[in-house]
Amino acid sequence: MASHRKPRSRIPAPLTGHSRRTAVGFTTAALASVTLLSQSANAAPTDPSSAAQSIELVKEKVDSLYHQAETATQRYNAAKERTDQQRAKVDKLLDSVAQRTEKLNEARRMLGNYAAAQYRDGGMARSAATLLFSNDPQDVFDQSHLLDRMTGRQKQAVDDFQKQRVKAAKERGKASESLASLTASQKQLKVQKKTVQDKLTEARRLLANLTAKEKARLAAIEKKKAEEARRKAAELAEKQRQEAAARKKQQEQEQQNAGGSGSTAPSTPSAPANSSKAAQAIAFAKAQLGKPYVWGATGPSSFDCSGLTQAAWKSAGISLPRTTWDQVKAGTRVSTSQLQPGDLVFFYDDISHVGLYIGDGMMIHAPKPGDVVKKAPITEMPIYGSVRPS
Repeated sequence: MASHRKPRSRIPAPLTGHSRRTAVGFTTAALASVTLLSQSANAAPTDPSSAAQSIELVKEKVDSLYHQAETATQRYNAAKERTDQQRAKVDKLLDSVAQRTEKLNEARRMLGNYAAAQYRDGGMARSAATLLFSNDPQDVFDQSHLLDRMTGRQKQAVDDFQKQRVKAAKERGKASESLASLTASQKQLKVQKKTVQDKLTEARRLLANLTAKEKARLAAIEKKKAEEARRKAAELAEKQRQEAAARKKQQEQEQQNAGGSGSTAPSTPSAPANSSKAAQAIAFAKAQLGKPYVWGATGPSSFDCSGLTQAAWKSAGISLPRTTWDQVKAGTRVSTSQLQPGDLVFFYDDISHVGLYIGDGMMIHAPKPGDVVKKAPITEMPIYGSVRPS
């Protein structure tokens, strides 16, 4: 009886590069960067929700990279500020060293003149020469027989020489320490600069690897999120108006209860302390609309986020620190519900972004590389807190 063999199972042919891209919804390079290959490969080629989810994850990755780059930018700004300050200090110390060296040389010349005169007169030539060229003139100076033979002016010349030499040595020591500190600051500046550039390069690579269809999906996702942020901003603005009305009503009631006793109700805590200066800062920020974001920039042709807020308030006569981490300490903390135009709004737990509030839930800010100074809802990012500069 003939034996029957089971038919061999046919191994399906591997997906072609075109089929794989269709099933996944975006390029292999983007998949490798965000570790989505295994999840997306199981999705049906015709499933639009799966493709949208994949693009959503790409957006999250890109947004995270931009956030990391902005955090690194603030570190760069801090390092640059330290470097600039240290360089100015070094320049000042080097000038001081030069001046001190000149005074030392003058004292040396004066002492040399006395030594030469005494030599010509047959006086204490050996002692003066020994004092002039000794590594430690103090040892020679302490010898009582030399003191006894010096005139008052000669002794003054020696004193001046010793004082100038000690001061010159101290100035040179300070300059050396400051130069070492400057070198360390410059190294840190270089590290932070590379960190920013690496993050931005990775984000640009992810975006460049998307197809035209994928970029269109990404734009649709961003548009939807922007609309949601505007809706939340409108709700916030309405809440602010309601709370302001409630505070005003309470204040009027307190004045009525005072019964004309002459007492004055305390001013509302949400009243802007410098409304005219806030208006100047906002006017400056509005004049910058459309200028490009450039990390580390403070104007006038481009800005990063803290560079813009610093320049805006500087135009109103108020100096703010360079970084978001220092700006958040430069003023009075206010709640989101009591924001007034001109206040600074900070974002994320690491306080890496800042915008200038202009009212109705909106701000002017410098968002990220590839974007420009623009108006945006403050609700498009997680709010850390707000400060009213003063």
